Amino acid sequence: MISNRAPVAAALAAALALSGWVHAAAPDSPSTAILILDDDGRSISLPAPARRVITLTPHATELVYAAGGGDRLVATVASSDYPPDARALPRVGLGMTTNPESLAAHAPDLVIGWRTGRMDPAATALARLGTPLFVSAPGTLADIPGTLERFGGLLGTQAVAQPAADALRTRLATLAARYAHKPPVRVFVQIGERPLYTLNGAHIVSDMLRACGAVNVFADLALPAPQVSEESVLAARPDAVLLGAGPDSARLIRAWQDRGLPAAMSGHAYALDPDTLWRPGPRMIDAAETLCPLLDAARRPQG
Repeated sequence: MISNRAPVAAALAAALALSGWVHAAAPDSPSTAILILDDDGRSISLPAPARRVITLTPHATELVYAAGGGDRLVATVASSDYPPDARALPRVGLGMTTNPESLAAHAPDLVIGWRTGRMDPAATALARLGTPLFVSAPGTLADIPGTLERFGGLLGTQAVAQPAADALRTRLATLAARYAHKPPVRVFVQIGERPLYTLNGAHIVSDMLRACGAVNVFADLALPAPQVSEESVLAARPDAVLLGAGPDSARLIRAWQDRGLPAAMSGHAYALDPDTLWRPGPRMIDAAETLCPLLDAARRPQG
């Protein structure tokens, strides 16, 4: 008799791999190894849930806390300031200029960072120490709850991480149901002034716009953060302008009004908390829930 267990097991393994999961130990189970894919597609292996974690990017810090692992953090980078408890953590650098000696001194069993190419000294030091480096780079809003689930597996905090991920997915589904079939709102995203920069369609902020039934007017540009001209923005005639709130945001909006940009002149230029707007963590979904009704007000009637 031929068993059909092997193909079933292979199919299950393939499904788990596609979702970012390969295997996760039960909480506090040191006998079972953990194997989870990071956002560079590399397998991260831990002999047991991580107990000493360093984050090298603020969005990862927020995600670790949201996954129930804040008590596992032993250090982070200077820009990690949320939740408030994170401000008390020791610092190991600025993220892009992490101090390898400081990393080693904290004896981490897991480091969570951004793209490896941007922190070669840290990556080299971690490779020398044999410390796993999990690269976290959510590319869509849907990746945020998925990252929470994987962090729960790495930290053994699935009991917190899974309900948190499910709640975020429910909120995203609500946004999709509300805005997906409405006429599109064309949005210019401003991230700099002199020179003037924007984001292309591959950036997670563009996915936030899509959740609101909106489109990025510069989605087709090749670079992730391309430089654009004032003339090209005026020619694009966006229905709305989106930028991060800050001391200059009111002045930037007035500047577009002075240039005669219709969206700004009609009150459809919006400034959101930059930490919720640019950091791909749970608060980005808060930002989407704030942004979508604003863009709905800028939506042109059909017909």
